[in-house]
Amino acid sequence: MTALHHRRPEESDHIRVVEAIPVWWGMPPEAAPSRLLPRLFFQHFADTSILVEDDGGQLAAFLIGFRSASRPHTAYIHFVGVAPGLQRRGVARDLYERFFAMMRERGCTRVDAITGPINRPSQSFHRALGFALGGDTEIEGVLAYLDYDGPGEHRVTFSRSL
Repeated sequence: MTALHHRRPEESDHIRVVEAIPVWWGMPPEAAPSRLLPRLFFQHFADTSILVEDDGGQLAAFLIGFRSASRPHTAYIHFVGVAPGLQRRGVARDLYERFFAMMRERGCTRVDAITGPINRPSQSFHRALGFALGGDTEIEGVLAYLDYDGPGEHRVTFSRSL
């Protein structure tokens, strides 16, 4: 495995991250969830997010997260991606551990995140890291919140103490 370098994302990284999502997730570019990761995250949450590049400067992974302004003891992981060739090699776990340490230093005692009911790999990954899954009903065989983000936008919530 090539050496990986971690840094804070910059606003100019927004496009390359958004363009990587459909490629990494095997979806057509028009189906990319780019509306879920607008430029504002790279403008306002760069100091609590992490971007990973390989020796050649190629995007290898990213974690976009922040400390809640409304709930200062809670941090939130908004979006994470790892290049397919680096998946299942501990890169995502390392990103999460770095984020946990950063948030502990800022006084956070809890980290939250969400995913969709069909995203079983994400659910398994979060469980393996000690997150508790939450919901109010069973959707597609998974405990999730019905219409969490609007009609038909069901979500599984994750929460973990730091």
